[in-house]
This record gives sequence, C-alpha cells and structure tokens, in this order.
Amino acid sequence: MEKNTEILNIEGQFSGEGKKFAIVVSRFNEVLCERLLKGAVQGFLRHQVLPENLTIIRCPGAFELPLAAKKAAETKRFDAVVCLGAVVRGDTPHFDFVAGECASGIRQVALETGLPVIFGVLTTNTEEQAWQRAGVGGGNKGYDAALTAIEMANLIQKIGS
Repeated sequence: MEKNTEILNIEGQFSGEGKKFAIVVSRFNEVLCERLLKGAVQGFLRHQVLPENLTIIRCPGAFELPLAAKKAAETKRFDAVVCLGAVVRGDTPHFDFVAGECASGIRQVALETGLPVIFGVLTTNTEEQAWQRAGVGGGNKGYDAALTAIEMANLIQKIGS
C-alpha cells in the first residue's frame, strides 16, 4: 500500500479584503513615524483594505507600543496589529533598553493573544539609516509591516484555532 506523499502547504495571501487592522504608532521621532504610518496606510489600501477598516492608535513612544498593542488586540476587533516607531541609537544606553524591551513586548503580546502583532519599529544606528527605511514608496518599513500584517492575518485564519 502506497503512502500519501502529498504535503499540505499553508501560506497567507496578500489581500486584506474584509479584514480590520490597528496601527499603533509612536509619537516620539514623530516625523519619521508619520512617514512609516503613511507607508503602512498605503500598503493596506493597495491590498484591498478599506479605510474604515483601519484604526490608528497613537502612543508616546516605542516603549509604550506593546501595552497599546495589547489593549488593541484584546478588543478582538482586529485581524492584526501593526506597531510603528523609530529608535535611533544615541550616546547613552537608552537605545538598548527601549529597542530591546519594545521588541520583546511586541513579541509577547502576539504570543499571549494569538493575534499577529507586527514589529514595524526602526532600530537604527543613525538618523540617516532611519530616513532610508522610512522612505516614500520603495524602502518604507511601514509599508512592509502592513503587508506582513495582511499575510499573517490570512495565514492565521487558514491555520484555524
């Protein structure tokens, strides 16, 4: 008797049709973050997410992103949450604490809630690097984070609970 050798392949798609997303964005490094936000919104709109299915939540800084993301996830109104911020290395160890705790917190929220919570936080050594990653059009990490959110929302839906 032959064994079935077909492998099940599950992957997300890039259509956000019918899905709802929260974008939690830091006000610290506001000009950079607004560029990331603009990129994320473009990414969602270009992939069939209706404007009324986007909610923007603003918080003080990158350190506060995980808590705001957790509160958004707990509402169960969203298919995914995108976290946007910018932490640029300075002359003190502040960068290490904020960037590390932000990343760890966002990961923890995703694991605790089972909802895709996307890390769209720039962690760069220089402002120049940050501006390159917050570019308009190509190279905008906010746009990339939106696509990741769409793909993960579809993937989680396909996997099921």
